[in-house]
Amino acid sequence: MNVSSTLITINSTNAGALFAWYRDVLGLPLQEGMGDHALAAGGTVVTFDEHVDITGPAKEPARYLIDLFVEDAAAETGRLEAAGVQCIRRLGQEYWGGIISTFVDPDGNYVQLIEYREPQA
Repeated sequence: MNVSSTLITINSTNAGALFAWYRDVLGLPLQEGMGDHALAAGGTVVTFDEHVDITGPAKEPARYLIDLFVEDAAAETGRLEAAGVQCIRRLGQEYWGGIISTFVDPDGNYVQLIEYREPQA
């Protein structure tokens, strides 16, 4: 399979508010040419929509992780914490070199900020 691009849709009972949070609080930029609720995330387009099968907050928030690789996890973690975003894991270090902070979006989905550092021998 040769995939030319990726689009991820996050469904919600309040897609407009969730879109605004990802744009205004998380800080993802608008994706031009993809409609009113499309954001850019490192080459992936993220859209937000309402779906008849969705009710309430995420029932299993760890089932799908929204992983965003960033240059400075500490700075972004501090910025989001200052904005009042719930952090459930702060700058955890992984054996493979990842530094991860996990946040909760307004629908209860987990959003992880990951900074990759080459593991030290």
